[in-house]
Amino acid sequence: MKGKKSTPTAGKVRADALRMLGCVRIATVRQIAQVITAEESDGRSYVRRAMKELAELGLAETNGKDGKHPIWNLTVAGQKALADGNELPPRPKAGTGAKAVRAGFGPHGVAVTDTILAFGGREHLTDWQVEVNHAIKETGLSFNTDAVLAVPTKTSEVRLFELDNGSMSQARLAREVWDYERYAGHRVWEGARGTNGRTYPFWQRHRYTRSKTFPRLHVVLAGKAEHLLDNRLQALAADVKGIAVAVWVNTLPRLQRGEPWYEIGVDDPDRRRERYPEPAGR
Repeated sequence: MKGKKSTPTAGKVRADALRMLGCVRIATVRQIAQVITAEESDGRSYVRRAMKELAELGLAETNGKDGKHPIWNLTVAGQKALADGNELPPRPKAGTGAKAVRAGFGPHGVAVTDTILAFGGREHLTDWQVEVNHAIKETGLSFNTDAVLAVPTKTSEVRLFELDNGSMSQARLAREVWDYERYAGHRVWEGARGTNGRTYPFWQRHRYTRSKTFPRLHVVLAGKAEHLLDNRLQALAADVKGIAVAVWVNTLPRLQRGEPWYEIGVDDPDRRRERYPEPAGR
């Protein structure tokens, strides 16, 4: 979906808009134009026309606004069109985003999309998934990660992203970050009955099997004035001090300007093992 110097055709704009919504789920015309038209141009007029045509075809729709700007999402028919065309990796449980927008969570979704675009989304757009569930049935722990980037590093196959749009309390934000340590700390016992088995990290055995370390968590703060976001960043760093997973934090404005992340947590599997009890053998 890299930008072209020439004017994009109507068909290509429609196809690229569908593909983008299949990845990020929710987006405005501004965001779609940022990805599928030339970087030095403003292609919003092309995108508005394309979205109107997609709506007429029953493939995309709006269910709310971010300020004055309509928020677009695919319809079920739009998702099926993408699946039938093998345009994206299979995402059988992906929702359209319509319910979230109607419920008033559209601005959060738009901020997640802005985060994706600020973190090289134009280059790796099809490698993103949003609202990815992480759960351990045995413990009842379950949470959704706002966005996951499946571009491997030397030690991990994905990167995890949480977006706080300024709507939750500081305490709840900290609890959500600590949930990642609880997830990373859970171990499972393996070995045939009556033998000397051993324990393994749940995530490494059942989720991120090609990773050497637990994926880094990136926390992005948005939805408030910059000085308030800076205060929130400092408070979060204090609230998660000593956490035993890798956590980086940034504000959305800083991220969009290309400014560096702040490291507030370091991966420490030995410390995690001390904190979480070993499962009983069989």
